[in-house]
Amino acid sequence: MEVWQAIWSGFNTPLFSLGGDPITPLSILVLIIIILMTWIIAGRARWILERRVSQLTGMDEGTLHAIGALVRYGILFMGFFVGLRSVGFQLDAVLVVLGALGVGIGFGLQNIANNFVSGLILLVERPVKVGDVVNVGGELGSVERVGIRATTLRKFDQTQAIVPNGELISATVTNWTLDDRRARLDFTVGVAYGSDTKLVENILREAVSTHPNVLSDPEPRILFVEFGDSSLNFRILAYVNDLSERLTSLSDLHFSIDTAFRDQQIEIPFPQRDLHLRSIDANVSLDGTSSTTD
Repeated sequence: MEVWQAIWSGFNTPLFSLGGDPITPLSILVLIIIILMTWIIAGRARWILERRVSQLTGMDEGTLHAIGALVRYGILFMGFFVGLRSVGFQLDAVLVVLGALGVGIGFGLQNIANNFVSGLILLVERPVKVGDVVNVGGELGSVERVGIRATTLRKFDQTQAIVPNGELISATVTNWTLDDRRARLDFTVGVAYGSDTKLVENILREAVSTHPNVLSDPEPRILFVEFGDSSLNFRILAYVNDLSERLTSLSDLHFSIDTAFRDQQIEIPFPQRDLHLRSIDANVSLDGTSSTTD
């Protein structure tokens, strides 16, 4: 019995005071337990929201991720201050201490604070969301996670890029799938001078319109755009339903167009240059050999 009393007395021994309230090992232990429980509850609440609610409402993944993150951070924030209050901390005193620390180290944490605030802006305004394909700072990839400090991109070579949230807010970001996941195919094909341009147009139109990934609305367009240096150039414009289909669809069209041109004996020319000689040495023959006269 005396052992338990000694242990209990030790847990209630004041270590220091904050704002006039004694801080004991027991109060610190209670605070740690409350914070841990809050962390578990916040994570569980986010999981339920992202998994269960999606099945009931059909919300897209990006929306659920943003709401789930805000709910999690809100629960953690509330739990932290409830924990401080439950162990006797005066919140006014805590806020004064935090304010003093903020002034002291604020200059050193400017980037962290900027990224934190930018993370909140990203979660609320959602200029980028999970699943979007974006290009920022030369990094192109799919948004895998929007955190409170940084955003994770999964690049197409399966590596990951960690982009600070502040850069997503302050820099120019190209979002390929902001409100529409359709992607445009835009490429040029050149044929030799003398080719039947109407036949070329028909071949290109058939190749594009019969591809299963190419959308009929908007309708594909085949444009005779220019008389090039070595070829007659046609521009093909079409859309596929999803950005993930773009590269494979382009490859398929290149194969089918090449096959059709071979069947119709339509030539894709090499670059050509004409060389005109204004003068030539009398000792040089046109067959490349030199001639000398005695």
